[in-house]
Amino acid sequence: MSGLFDSHAHLDDERFDTDRAAVIERARAAGMSGIINAGADMSSSRRSIDLANEHAIIYAAVGIHPHDAKLATEDDYLQLERWVITEKRVVAIGEIGLDYHYDFSPREVQQRVFIRQLQLAKRVDKPIIIHNRESHADMLEILRIHATGLRGVFHCFSGSVEMLNLLLKMDLYISVGGPVTFANAKKLLEVVKHIPIDRLLIETDCPYLTPVPYRGKRNEPVYVEFAASKIAEILELSTETVVSATTRNAQTLFNI
Repeated sequence: MSGLFDSHAHLDDERFDTDRAAVIERARAAGMSGIINAGADMSSSRRSIDLANEHAIIYAAVGIHPHDAKLATEDDYLQLERWVITEKRVVAIGEIGLDYHYDFSPREVQQRVFIRQLQLAKRVDKPIIIHNRESHADMLEILRIHATGLRGVFHCFSGSVEMLNLLLKMDLYISVGGPVTFANAKKLLEVVKHIPIDRLLIETDCPYLTPVPYRGKRNEPVYVEFAASKIAEILELSTETVVSATTRNAQTLFNI
């Protein structure tokens, strides 16, 4: 489907090592307008930049995921800032945030690293890509205090309508992906009805969260069309309208 924009992918993941070029070519041949490849640590952020420099369809985000927060160093923050300043294809800081499901890093460390990267995003005037899992209260409090004036997107939104409304008041975008197609997605289906079309992005989070009808297999950017089609069904809009709006929103947010 032409014009689709995948606002969150991990094409640097090892699951693409055997056919990465073919996956990217399928996205280009399908007429996709863009893909944001999100970093999760320093090495994946570097790979995201390399992919963006090699492929016109890809843009890079750099950042330290909460899973790796415990490994963050002062040199890492300096390197992230250098990349944003010197690498023209870096369009965002991400993915960053909190994850209380796995707690691979202590929660207080996650919070500290998240705040440091919010401060970085303000300093370099870049949008943020936010990861949030089972950390709603702390997330909202940190955003309230530290994210005033920041642009950004809540990636793979999993919260309530009440949380959605709070985020919309902060002028954040909301991204929805493959889970919207899942049979057990009743809560998400209701939430989608309340997302203004001018605040909505779509994503794959590939190679994860593969949509129906490919659930259980590796995800890839072209499959973002299934999220677009399901959202169109929920909102009673044409798929073309959803594709056009979400692509325009992504281009606006990431200044592309």
